[in-house]
Amino acid sequence: MPVRSSMIASEMNRLPTEMRVQVVASLVEGNSIRATCRMTGVAKNTVVKLLTELGEACQRYQDEHLRNLPCKRVQCDEVWSFCYSKDKNVPEQHKGEFGYGDVWTWKALLRKRSLGKPRRNSSLRRLSAPRRCPHHLPPS
Repeated sequence: MPVRSSMIASEMNRLPTEMRVQVVASLVEGNSIRATCRMTGVAKNTVVKLLTELGEACQRYQDEHLRNLPCKRVQCDEVWSFCYSKDKNVPEQHKGEFGYGDVWTWKALLRKRSLGKPRRNSSLRRLSAPRRCPHHLPPS
């Protein structure tokens, strides 16, 4: 069992719910971690810790609840970004190291429904239109 003084300290250092909501809302809107710190007055390490906790909570929720979905057709897509720098600009000492270089995020969506909510026809047409990026074309 933790020492009473450490329990009190952990409760005193917990960010109030209202501030946690502000931080998450700022990040969800696309603001950077530093911009979120400036806007909310919350320390950078606190924002990063909250973001990590939120990611872990989302992963647990999805692992527990998104099972045996009635999917007949799934649309998959990827988003490219980079962490620190693009692969070609990563310093030699960090090549192959986690947290440096290209980052791919993969997602899959139900084509006709979004977790039980019907989509509008206009958005369905946009999603179902065939699209190809030049680097995904089959070799000729």
